Amino acid sequence: MPRHTPPPPTLGPGDKIGEGDCEIVLDILPPDLADIAFENMRKEVAWNVMHHRGGEVPRLVAVEGDVAADGSFPIYRHPADESPALRPFSPTVSLIREHVQKALHHPVNHVLIQHYRSGADYISEHSDKTIDVVRGSRVVNVSLGAQRAMTLRLKRDRVDGEGGARRPAQKIPLPHNSMFILGLETNSKWLHAINHDKRPLHLKTPEERFMNGERISLTFRNIGTFLTADEARIFGQGAKAKTRETAQGVLRGTPEGAKLLAGFGKENQQSEFDWEGVYGEGSNVLHFTPRV
Repeated sequence: MPRHTPPPPTLGPGDKIGEGDCEIVLDILPPDLADIAFENMRKEVAWNVMHHRGGEVPRLVAVEGDVAADGSFPIYRHPADESPALRPFSPTVSLIREHVQKALHHPVNHVLIQHYRSGADYISEHSDKTIDVVRGSRVVNVSLGAQRAMTLRLKRDRVDGEGGARRPAQKIPLPHNSMFILGLETNSKWLHAINHDKRPLHLKTPEERFMNGERISLTFRNIGTFLTADEARIFGQGAKAKTRETAQGVLRGTPEGAKLLAGFGKENQQSEFDWEGVYGEGSNVLHFTPRV
C-alpha cells in the first residue's frame, strides 16, 4: 500500500516560515492604493512573454528598475533564454516600492513583475539566484489580486535517509495586498514555487476568486550588479569588474555562460552553497544563448 503523504502545514503571520527569516505581512499597501493598483498595473506595465529552454513560461512578465543619471541600471540574472528589457519604475509600481522600502528598512532597486492570468499559470520550485542580489538583503514579493499559495520545500540534500524520503514542505497563502519577505537563509535551504491550481472557480474561496482568479506579483530585490545604458558593459557585485569605471564587456552564449548556468544549478541543489567559490570572481555573461 502506498504511504499517505499528509498535506504541508499552512502557515501565516507569526508562524516560523522556512529558516525563521521569512515573514508574511498583510495589508502592506493603504486601501486607496491597494484598490487601484491591479488595474493600474495592467495598463501601465509593459508586459512580455518570456522563454526558457525554447518554451514560453506560463505567465506574463515585466522588469522595472532604478535607472541612474548616466543610464546604467540593475541587472538580475537567472536561467532564461532572454529576459525582457528593463524599464524605469512605472507610477503605480513606484508607489508600491515606497511602502516596501519602509517595511523592509533597506532599498530595493529592481522588480520582476509577473501576471498569473489564471490558476493554470505557475512558477516551478527554485531558489532565487543571488549572484546579483546584495549580500545580506532580503527579497520581497507583493501579491495583488487572487490569492495563490507559495510552497516551500526543503532541498533534497537536507533530507535524512535513503530511498526518496519525503521533503518537509510548507504552504503559505498569499492574499491580495500581502507581502512575503524571503530571507536569504531560507532561500539557501528551501525551494519555493507557485504551483498551478486548475480547480474551477466555483470550487475556490472568495479570496482565490478575487479579480476573476488573476494575480499580479512584484518581486523586489536590492541588486548590486549593473549594465551600462547601451547594455555593452557590466559592473558591480556579480561582475568581474566591481566598479563603474572598470566596467567590462558583456558576454553571450559562451563557455562562461555554461559555467554560470552550472552555478545556478548548484544554488538550486545545495543547501550549503559556496557563494564565494561559485560567484565570488563574478561573471560578465548577460544572455545564455547566442544571438542569431
